[in-house]
Amino acid sequence: MASEQVLLLAGSYAAADQPGIYLFALTSATGELTPLGACAGVTNPSFLALHPGGDLVLATSETGAGDGNPGGVTSLRLDRASHSLTILGWQRSGGDWPCHVTLDPRGTWAIVANYGGGSVGLLPLTAEGVLGPLRDVAQHEGRSVDPERQQHPHPHASTVSADGRFVIASDLGIDQLRIYTLDTPHGGLTPHTHTLARRGAGPRHLCWHPNGRVLYVANELDNTIAVYGYDPGKGTLVERQIISTLLVKTGANQVADLHLDKQASRLYVSNRGDNSIAIFTVERDGSLQLATVKPCGGNWPRNFTLSPDGNFLIVANQYSSELVVLPVREDDEALGEPLARAKVPQVACVIVA
Repeated sequence: MASEQVLLLAGSYAAADQPGIYLFALTSATGELTPLGACAGVTNPSFLALHPGGDLVLATSETGAGDGNPGGVTSLRLDRASHSLTILGWQRSGGDWPCHVTLDPRGTWAIVANYGGGSVGLLPLTAEGVLGPLRDVAQHEGRSVDPERQQHPHPHASTVSADGRFVIASDLGIDQLRIYTLDTPHGGLTPHTHTLARRGAGPRHLCWHPNGRVLYVANELDNTIAVYGYDPGKGTLVERQIISTLLVKTGANQVADLHLDKQASRLYVSNRGDNSIAIFTVERDGSLQLATVKPCGGNWPRNFTLSPDGNFLIVANQYSSELVVLPVREDDEALGEPLARAKVPQVACVIVA
């Protein structure tokens, strides 16, 4: 019997006339990576999001108006039979250097974090996969304590509550989690409340516990994970725990991405600089214990994902320009040595499609 093949998409930093989104097949039995092709036409597709329907992909264009190329979002049709992507359209994201995009649970609204512009943009998405013009832009203001990274607002990611009522945006520049009410019928982001992160933390990426009442936040600047309790009725967050992603700090490091396994028993976090993956055990109440820290198999693990069966962790190592497949182990080692590698110039993101 042929081994199951899992489709992976990898985004990168690339000019529009160069391949920027790469397609791979991951063999579930072995962890082998097989190149399936690449798509050009999108400038710096550094972050990708799969539509809930499974046949559309959104890609940020991490660019700025100062370079004559305002930040934007592109929608693409995914053809699984031919392993190809077709560009459907592009729209401005509402600010410079968009670095993250996500969708509401119904897949009708795209929420974009504009790192350089200090804003969060909201765009409609039709059933045919066509992006409409910006419907709303939430502009952040303020600064925090880091003299190099926190003199301006820098939204880095967002997530939508399971019921679709609230958008939570992490702002690295002002050490805040901004919470907005999402007007699903008409399209709008209305300020609801905000939660202060620890000063100098630099909140970056976010990850929900499947119970919908715990939110994990990767803090880029102080190398920690913050655990927040979430009240679905009130749309509010309360900090419960802050824990380091490093066993021993030996040099400069920046936390990047985080993902829970499907059992919600382990939380994985990538460390750039230390070039490692921190593995936390998740307690019944959602709190964390750092179990171990393992090498990521490359340089600068900006992003990663887990295979659907949970047997492999696929790392996008930006500075070594490659995807690396690590086997997930059930013992205390947690992760094994690399099983496969695939070159992707300046890779920045990898998702299961």
